Amino acid sequence: MKKAELILLGITAIWGLTFPAMKISLEYLSPVLFLAYRFGVAFLLMLLFFGKKVLKKETLFGGFVLGSTLFLGHASQIIGLKYTSASNSAFITSLYVVFTPFVAYVLLGDKLKGKDFLSLGVAIIGLYLISGTVLRFNYGDLLTVLCAISFAFQIVLVHKFKEKDYLSLAFWQIFWNFVFSLIYALIVEGFAFPRETVPWVGILYTAALATIIGFTFQIKYQKETKAHKAALIYSAEPIFGHISSFLTIGEVMSSRGYLGAILILVAIWNEIRKDIG
Repeated sequence: MKKAELILLGITAIWGLTFPAMKISLEYLSPVLFLAYRFGVAFLLMLLFFGKKVLKKETLFGGFVLGSTLFLGHASQIIGLKYTSASNSAFITSLYVVFTPFVAYVLLGDKLKGKDFLSLGVAIIGLYLISGTVLRFNYGDLLTVLCAISFAFQIVLVHKFKEKDYLSLAFWQIFWNFVFSLIYALIVEGFAFPRETVPWVGILYTAALATIIGFTFQIKYQKETKAHKAALIYSAEPIFGHISSFLTIGEVMSSRGYLGAILILVAIWNEIRKDIG
């Protein structure tokens, strides 16, 4: 396995491990306002530690595009949860694994092999089983489809802007996500300042690890592999999410959920095994 793909798998673990922290924090804050705090703290920390290094004008547009797709994905996912089940949301969101190869074909001209289709198919079956979903499409489901498409575009666009400075590009992506989240939250949800310690722990944890480290390393290392392969690696996120949920809040999956987790790992292994050795 390539070093870059191992790092992407590590990022996927970080994203998965944030689920319990976010779930608990949302008991104190509205969803998009939580995103505003998360990305706001992240962009301030980057500005504090890196200063002028991240304020490059040549990455401003790329960061705006990436930030737009990322915000659209996060916002439509969280709003969609109001109208659909958590299991439906988990499965439909993971459909970015299917959408990514097609977006990559259109924007990057990437071609797929038979092995790639096999891996994608196995991953989708695994995601279906791990979510335990029963699909009955409603308004929330449609919003979550938009989320999956947005995440697919974000993954592919990382490759589109791969020649740009990765640190500055990550900063502007985080900054614009903060701006969009704050505007939406102020207009739709209203402002609130959490006085309890618990939500701030969740905000700082997700800002530092899942946002600064996660998205900076994604932009830096994802360009060393194919977009559809990166999407397959990211499809392991529900597995890490379950591990962290089991250890912290005692959530347990069904037997079919564990079968789905195994299939996701098989799909990832099938996709990246030729790079080992």
